[in-house]
Amino acid sequence: MRRRRQLRPVADRTGAIRPGDILVFMTLRNERLRLPWFLDYHRRLGVNHFLCAENGSDDGSREYLAAQPDVSLWTTTASYKEARFGMDWINGLLRRHGSGHWCLVVDPDEFLVYPHDDTRPLRALTDWLDASAIRSFSAMLIDVYPKGDIAAQPYAEGMDPLAVARWFDPANYTIRKDAVYGNLWIQGGPRGRAFFAEEPWKAPALNKIPLVRWARHYAYVSSTHTLLPRSLNLVYDENGGERASGCLLHAKFLSTFAGKAAEELDRRQHYADSHEYRAYHAALSDAPDLWTQQSREFRDWRQLEDLGLISKGNWA
Repeated sequence: MRRRRQLRPVADRTGAIRPGDILVFMTLRNERLRLPWFLDYHRRLGVNHFLCAENGSDDGSREYLAAQPDVSLWTTTASYKEARFGMDWINGLLRRHGSGHWCLVVDPDEFLVYPHDDTRPLRALTDWLDASAIRSFSAMLIDVYPKGDIAAQPYAEGMDPLAVARWFDPANYTIRKDAVYGNLWIQGGPRGRAFFAEEPWKAPALNKIPLVRWARHYAYVSSTHTLLPRSLNLVYDENGGERASGCLLHAKFLSTFAGKAAEELDRRQHYADSHEYRAYHAALSDAPDLWTQQSREFRDWRQLEDLGLISKGNWA
């Protein structure tokens, strides 16, 4: 609660938020190249307003976001790590502005995919969730990557990341239930096999619950992996059925990745003394190609449903 006061408003347009608007919340640092596509992608889905906590960018991200009419922006130079990796800032914004709204919490390199997203706007999904008395919607993180050397396929501002990073792992995932919070814990994929093959238990978590009909007493505990109250984590069926779910296509592995990894390694503001970025930095010196013969080229949500990575559930 105290750390939310570290945020200083740059462009507060929250007075334009209307009842029923769908909101995006995110933290970011130096993501100028990604922002145009990210905003346009989620606008097309039906997002009405973006609430952003910017952490000391020096690449023009702050100025670009401040000029967007559907963005409210706060800035801080405080420690990302000491703010529980930005979640204290996001929880503060959610508590103040998200209550009563469907809120999507994502990073600038994450893109929501859900059943019927090619024919139905995001509001159709949230209306169905409301009618079904479902308060939270899960979306597994699926890393996408290029075929060939990551650095050899340049990414430019405004590009669709899938234009250069369309491949993903169709399997190679482990799943377990967390004994404390009741959420599912998923690991694996290309980061598990390429960067954490010798210590797979240290691979990044891929389970996320990014879309929630927010209430003031809710809170994210660990990124968007875990929520309180615990009932919000029960986004799966333990009796053999399937609940509706989506995915977040995670376009981390673009040509800009090596520079980003070096920057974050130097800052040491990420989880577990940035062990994830240390693994990336060590492997990137070999110009890694994440593609394998088992990789699949992303087509649409139906392909992911056929692979069991997302589900329509009862949403016909």
